[in-house]
Amino acid sequence: MAKLPDHVPELHVREIHVPGWLGEFRSFLMRGNVVDLAVGVIVGAAFTAIVNSLVKDVFTPVLGLLIGGIDFTNLFITLRGPHLATLADAQKAGAVTINIGLFLNAVIQFVIIGFVIFWVVKAINRLTVKKEAEKPATPPAPPRSEVLLQDILDVLKADAAQKPESAAKV
Repeated sequence: MAKLPDHVPELHVREIHVPGWLGEFRSFLMRGNVVDLAVGVIVGAAFTAIVNSLVKDVFTPVLGLLIGGIDFTNLFITLRGPHLATLADAQKAGAVTINIGLFLNAVIQFVIIGFVIFWVVKAINRLTVKKEAEKPATPPAPPRSEVLLQDILDVLKADAAQKPESAAKV
C-alpha cells in the first residue's frame, strides 16, 4: 500500500458492523422457496385478472340474460338520507345505504370464480397425471428379507461349487 504524503492526515476508518440478521435475511430471500412464492404471487395476480375478466365479461352477462336481465346493483336499503331509485343517485346525494345488491354480486362472482378455478385445476391435474403415466415406471426395490435370502442362496451356491474342488484335491 502506498504511503500518504506527510501533509495528508491518516484516516482511521472503523469496520462497519453488519448485524447478523442481515445475512440471515439475505439467505432467506435467496432460498428457492421464497423465489418460487414470489413467482407464484405474480402468476396468481395475472391469473386473477384473467379469471375476473372471464367472470365479468363472459359469465356474468350470460347469467344476467338467463335470469331475465336482473341487475342487483340497485338493490339497496337507505338508512339515512333521500330514498332515490338508483344506488349511484343515492350515493351522490350522500345517503347512507346498505348495498345488498353489490354484496350479492360479489357472492355470485365468488361462486363463479370458484367454479372456474375448480375446472382449471381439474384440467391441470388431468394433464399432470397423463405426463406421469407416460414415464416408464421403475420397479420397486425388493423387500429386505428377499435381499437377505438371495444373499444366503448365493453363499450356499458358492459353498456347493467349492466342495467338489476340495474333494478332488484330497
